[in-house]
Amino acid sequence: MTGPIEGGRTSLNGPDMEELRFPLMQPNNPVINCRVFSTDIQGRDCGDEASSWLTRYLAAGKTFRLVHFEPHMTPRRAADKEPLFPRNEKVVYPDIGPVMLLSESSVKDLSSRLEKEVTVARFRPSIVVSGCDAFDEDSWEDIQIGNVRLHRVMACGRCISTTVDPETGVITRKQPLDTLKSYRMCDPSQKNIYKAAPLFGQMYIVSKTGILQVGDVVYKTGH
Repeated sequence: MTGPIEGGRTSLNGPDMEELRFPLMQPNNPVINCRVFSTDIQGRDCGDEASSWLTRYLAAGKTFRLVHFEPHMTPRRAADKEPLFPRNEKVVYPDIGPVMLLSESSVKDLSSRLEKEVTVARFRPSIVVSGCDAFDEDSWEDIQIGNVRLHRVMACGRCISTTVDPETGVITRKQPLDTLKSYRMCDPSQKNIYKAAPLFGQMYIVSKTGILQVGDVVYKTGH
């Protein structure tokens, strides 16, 4: 739904909607406390126009506000939710870590086991990789894309959110979660980490910031 940030402005765009461009930094707007996994995280309200656009687009019978995290605000520590993350790793609105990577081949492998195929959008990855074998990403400890370097922390344990079709909002409550549980469970020694969640995708932290683009090659730099 969002476009690139250019000249301090960003945009909202979507099917059957007019594009809305607005300034990202609006210092006179109120700061809102957002609840993320039982923790209050601040965000600067992006204004009534952005709110109206989101409310119309999502059409859920309630009002939505868009917020922007500013550098002076206090982030969350990823390790507070998942101890495998470094204590100094900070996140704001994501679940646990800043980057979740998944390959197209892994999604195709899952779809081949289902009556109805699923798309990569259902799993909400930050980075989608093509041109590798299914689940190759499970072994990528350190990688470089463009001039960005990433370090793998853990697999992504999947929850009931994967049973929601992102195109329709319809929830099945069973698939693809049940199928994932049939062949993507953790080693018994890791049950204290992942519990009963099947593993699909990998969580990374950024060890060197930079720029990456669609079409960049993924280099495996460590074991």
